[in-house]
This record gives sequence, C-alpha cells and structure tokens, in this order.
Amino acid sequence: MAWLTNCLCLALCIGNCSSGVTDGNIYSENITLILDRLLQGYDNRLRPGFGGPVTEVKTDIYVTSFGPVSDVEMEYTMDVFFRQTWIDDRLKFEGPIEILRLNNLMVSKIWTPDTFFRNGKKSIAHNMTTPNRLFRIMQNGTILYTMRLTINAECPMRLVNFPMDGHACPLKFGSYAYPKSEIVYTWKKGPLYSVEVPPESSSLLQYDLIGQTVSSETMISNTGITTVLTMTTLSISARHSFPKVSYATAMDWFIAVCFAFVFSALIEFAAVNYFTNLHTQKLMRKASRTARHAAAPVSEEEEENVLQSDSNCKLKKRVNSLATKDAVCADLIKTPTCNQVHISPPPAAQGSCSLTSGTSKIDQYARILFPVSFGIFNLVYWVVYLSKDTMELNV
Repeated sequence: MAWLTNCLCLALCIGNCSSGVTDGNIYSENITLILDRLLQGYDNRLRPGFGGPVTEVKTDIYVTSFGPVSDVEMEYTMDVFFRQTWIDDRLKFEGPIEILRLNNLMVSKIWTPDTFFRNGKKSIAHNMTTPNRLFRIMQNGTILYTMRLTINAECPMRLVNFPMDGHACPLKFGSYAYPKSEIVYTWKKGPLYSVEVPPESSSLLQYDLIGQTVSSETMISNTGITTVLTMTTLSISARHSFPKVSYATAMDWFIAVCFAFVFSALIEFAAVNYFTNLHTQKLMRKASRTARHAAAPVSEEEEENVLQSDSNCKLKKRVNSLATKDAVCADLIKTPTCNQVHISPPPAAQGSCSLTSGTSKIDQYARILFPVSFGIFNLVYWVVYLSKDTMELNV
C-alpha cells in the first residue's frame, strides 16, 4: 500500500512538470508571434512619427564611478549607466505580458537614437561577457534602452588658482544627424534628479566632488567647413596610400582642383553675406534719413505734383507719406496701368521694395560659373590623361 502511494505521488509530480512545460511552450509561442507581428513591415531607418511630430528622447544617468581627473590632459573619466526612453507607436502590442524584456539582439532590428557625446574623446561600450545593454518594450510602445559606458571627456580647466582651483567638467550629448525639429532630448526625472552619483562613486584623490547640475541647450553646428575638412582628409589619406614622390600625380591635381572649388564656394558664400548685409544697412540708414525729412510739412506745389496721376491709378494719399510706403510698393506691383504714369516713391519706399528683390548678382553668376567651369575642367582633365594613356600604349 505504501508502495502504491509513492507511485501515485510520483505520477502526480510528473504530471505537473509536464503540464508546466506545455504552458511554457504556449507562452513562448505567443511572445514569438507578438515579436514577429511587431517587426512585420517595420523600417528601422525611419524615426518614430517620421514626417510628423518631434520624437522626444528622455534620458537619465547613473554614475557607477567617477575619475580619475587629469590636469595635464584636461580630461576626466567616468563609468555610467546611460538610459534612454522614447515612444514608438509602431511597437504597440497586446498580449499576456505588459513588458517585453529582450536581449541586445533586438536593438539592431528597431530604430534607436543616434546619440553621441559632443565633448567625448573616447567612449567604450562594455561587451563582456555579452554587450551590456538592457532593452524593454512596453505595451504602449514605450522603449527603454540602457547601456553601460566608460566615457573619457574633455574638461576645460583654468588653473590660475592652482592648487586651490575648482572646475566644472561638462558632459554634452545629443543627436548626431537629426535637428531639433525632429529629435529633442529631455531629462526623464527632472533637472534635479536625472543624474545619480552614489557617495562611493565620487571618491577622488585630488578633488572633492561638490555636486552636479543638469541643463538643456540648443547647439548650432555649421556644415560649410565640413566639406573643406573632408577634401583635406581625402587628400592626406590619398598621399599616405602611395609612395612618396616629388611630383604631383593625376589624383593630386584632381583633389587639388576639387578643394579649390569647395573653398571658392565657401568664399562666395561669405562674400554674398557681407555685401548683402552692407547693402541692407545702407538702405536702412537711407530710410531713416528719409523718415526724418518726411516729418517736415510739404508745400502745396509739391503735393499737387504728386497727386497728378492717371484715373486708373487711384492714389488717395501723398506718395511721400511714410505711412503709405507699403501701399506704394503694392500698387506698383499689382496695378499695371500705374506703369504708364511716372510715380517716384520716396527712398524709404524704394528701400522697402528692394529688400525683397531676388537673389544677389554674385549668386546668379556663381550658379552658372561654378558648374560650367567644373564641367570644362573635367572635360580637359579626362581628355588629357586618357590621351596620355593611349599614346603610351601605342608606343
């Protein structure tokens, strides 16, 4: 009887275990179906809400260790858990679970922010024993993405009071390619609690960590200079891949001429801005002088001469009135019959009309000169060098 009881208990145990395995298979199959449905038709090249509202990326930082701080190199090092949270409506789901806890392999299949550290010299993402990344998807499409990083960033120091000096070492990060009209970064827990530094993580030999502050700013980066630097890098890298010779090669000439065109375009842009601003300032000074003269009383003879016009051009006020300079511009544009009558608006009105008078003449000439000259250069370049190759082969 005892043996029978033991057998029954063992059978019940095996039954429960096999039932658990079956439930686990059904559960995993449901999650697999959810993931497959989420990724079906998903394009990770497009940000959430592409062409619509701005994507908000909420961030916060947990500092695991801070230091060392180098006075010589003017830099500092710290280990952090860098967290980013955003909403991707394409990843909303319904199912038996509220949060999908996934590994780092899922990261490459969805869109992630192109965050980079602006003042970082060297950043390391830890990959032992596997990439140290945490990835979560909530039912409402909220994404949590956490990385463990070691960041080496520059810290500008003013050592006038050395060794009783104090410094503020910034850590600046943002999107590398997206402007603020597409991606904005905000602090997840508010400005006071978005950076956590435990006491054991802030022990330094030379410095005392007083505290930390967070802020947000919009940084403006220009792309004219980038093209010049790119051409310079191409030229240097091309020379390194060939033997060092004392004469210029065909590639050297081509890169040099391309660099000259890029640099000329940069100079042309600066010249257009300079002369445009100079012309605008002259017009504004001229308009201000005219405004002062317009305040003086007008003689009856002058007023009578101004009011003489064709019946089709109905001017009810004096043309040299400062308050009607916009109306004068509009009448000169909209009423074709006014062109038959010689009406001379005051300089203030002329200035207002000429401020929106199309592009600069330098730009107009450059739009023709640059493409034509570059096309002529390419024609001469390829004809000359290809003909040289043909002559050498014939010899």
